[in-house]
Parts: sequence; C-alpha cells; structure tokens
Amino acid sequence: MLPKTPAKGMRDFLPSEFALRQQILATIQKTYESYGFTRIETPAVENIELLTSKQGGDNEKLIFKILKRGEKLENSVETAELCDLGLRYDLTVPLARFYANNIGQLPSVFKSIQMDNVWRADRPQRGRFRQFVQCDIDVIGEESYLAEVELISATMQALNNLGFNDVTVRVSDRRLLNALAERCKIPDDLKQSVFIALDKLDKIGVTGVMEEIEQIAPGKAVEFINVISRITSSDNPLATCVQELGNFLPTEVKQNLSDILYITNQTVRNGKIVFDVTLVRGMGYYTGTIYEVSVDGLNSSIAGGGRYDKMIGRITGNDVPACGFSIGFERIALLLAERGVKPNVSKGCAVLVDKYLDKADIVKVMDACRVERKKKNVTVLKKIKNFSYQIKQLREQGYDEIYEYRAGNFNKIN
Repeated sequence: MLPKTPAKGMRDFLPSEFALRQQILATIQKTYESYGFTRIETPAVENIELLTSKQGGDNEKLIFKILKRGEKLENSVETAELCDLGLRYDLTVPLARFYANNIGQLPSVFKSIQMDNVWRADRPQRGRFRQFVQCDIDVIGEESYLAEVELISATMQALNNLGFNDVTVRVSDRRLLNALAERCKIPDDLKQSVFIALDKLDKIGVTGVMEEIEQIAPGKAVEFINVISRITSSDNPLATCVQELGNFLPTEVKQNLSDILYITNQTVRNGKIVFDVTLVRGMGYYTGTIYEVSVDGLNSSIAGGGRYDKMIGRITGNDVPACGFSIGFERIALLLAERGVKPNVSKGCAVLVDKYLDKADIVKVMDACRVERKKKNVTVLKKIKNFSYQIKQLREQGYDEIYEYRAGNFNKIN
C-alpha cells in the first residue's frame, strides 16, 4: 500500500481550511497595499551559493538541498558538489537577490509584499512545519526611521483587521546589543554566542541565561545580567539603557529608537510599542533596528523583523538600506481557527438534476447556469438518493441558494 498521509511536516488543507487561509492572506495583502506596498514573487528554488552565504543564521542548517541532475551528479565526488540548488528557507534572502537582479526596473524606494511558501528541514511540532507560508513586507532604499514606522504601522493595522487588538511590539537595536556587550567587556568573538544565550531568556529564565553566559564568557555574566536587570526594572527602560551604556551607545541609535517609539505610539491604535533591551532576533543579517510582535495568551511571537543594510551589498558590492517585517502566518491561522473564525465567503448557487434527464434538458440547465455565472458561482450536481442529506451538506459548504431542476423548471429549495 502506498502512503496516504503527507510527508512529515507537510499538510493537506480541506476546502474550509484553505478558504480561511485565503481570507487571511487577502486581508493582509489588502492592508499592505493600502500602505503602498506591491506584491512580487520569486522562485521556490534558489542557487545553493545564495542560500549558504552566511546570511540566514541557523536556518542555513535546515535547507532542503536539491541534487544535481544527470552527468553533473555522476561526475561529482565531493558531498558538497552533489547539490547546486535548494528550496528557499525564508523570503528575505531571495528578495535581496531579486532586488540586485532587477534594480534598474525598481523605484528608488521599493516597498514589496511577499506571501509564499518556504521550506525548512525542521523538527515538526505544534505550529511548526517543514513547509509553511511567510507574509513579508520590506522597504528597500529608505535609510531613515520612516521605513520602520511604515512597517510597524502596516503590520499592526493588518493584525487589527484580523481581529487582534491586544498586541505588543517590542523594539530594540542590534547596535545597542553590541554596545551592551562592549560595556561589559565581552570579547568580540564571544558576542554572538552571548546574544544567543540572552535570546533564551523567556525559555530558561534569568538563572539559566546567566549560567550559559558564564560558560561562554567566564566572569562576565553577573555584570551583564545586572545591567539588563536595572534597565528592565526601570520606569523608563530606554532612558536607563542610555544612561547605563553611556558613550558605548552611538547617539544615532538612541535617537532612532526614541523617534520610532514616539511616532508609532502616537499613531498605532490596537496595541503598544515598547523598548526591550533583551530582544535579540536570531537572524544574523540584522544590522540595526529589530522588533517582535506578541499577543496576550500566546508565548511565542506572531511577527518580527528588522533592518538588514548589508545583505544586498553582499550581492551587488554596494550596500543598500533595507528593512523588513514578517507575520507568522501559520500561527495567525492557528489562532484564528482556535478562536472559531470561519471563512465568510458564499459558495453561491447549487443546481441539482435527476440522473435520468435527457441531453436536451442538460443543455438547458447548462445554458441557464452559464448566464447566472456572470453574477455568482454555480455548481451543477446529480441529485442523490438521500436528498435531505445532500441539501444539508450543501448548506454546510456555504451554498446560499439550492435549486432542483424538474419537469423543465428550476424549483428553489427553502
């Protein structure tokens, strides 16, 4: 017997499930378009050199690699030479390549939407799959905080339109983390490991983080955690952070964060935007502002992003300012399904015909349905023996009008 279940970490979607997903995507896209973002599409498959270019952090370990074909494969002797392509693991790295390839045809400030599948050879669990949809918006070519303000505002509005009103956006800056490490005299080659440990704060707690940092940078953990504690316990965390870091923190970082927090808190209506010194974001390509979104009742974030001003330059040779935000579509879809949200689309009209109808009657039915399809969806089905059960099923599927064709007439069923 051949397997009937999907491959591990992959899923089938029933019509009602797919309809809800499409409804969510349509809401997100419509919101983003209202902010001037335009949709693009990149291939599911990218060159392996791009996917393994040290820009994707730990996700590069999760690439589904594609074997070379034919003669190329037969002549390869090294394992590294067996693959020349891979499935994309996110949408940001392909966007950088897309921009580099099409820069002459794009505006000086390019605002893109991407809503597509990505693949990671991850361990499947609740809310985590090997094939999943990402919803990204990015602003390329805008160096000021206006990019972050637009991204945060658009994402918050999209979440609001989906019914999320208890939203918190946590904001920080990778340059601030670097300043914090310098303030605590953590060597450059150990900083990234310390940040990875700090990123586990919500999972292993302060004690666990301190123990990990002490193993990474002996003698530095206590001061590092004490500085963070003084900042997080303050009534004004950003001001305290600026005071604690002093000259280690570049002036533009402080001003940038202050401006973003002020503007977004004045303009966003469905949540709050706060500074969080413990925010890390795992992707290695972030160079400046970073942010994550959470909702009450859910431990993990539902959206996140940041500024990555160096990524495009690794392809073109010239750095281009870039900033992005990604909604965790699968978590959003799961939350809305658990809240009982149903797709609000109508299937239209169903016409039931007797199996003994002659060809002339079928032609009449099809002609009438062709006219009606200019105004609504129409499906033609053979009437089954258990007629009442068939009607019940059609109602459950969302058909507002049901007709039975009998004796040359269309009889509406109430």
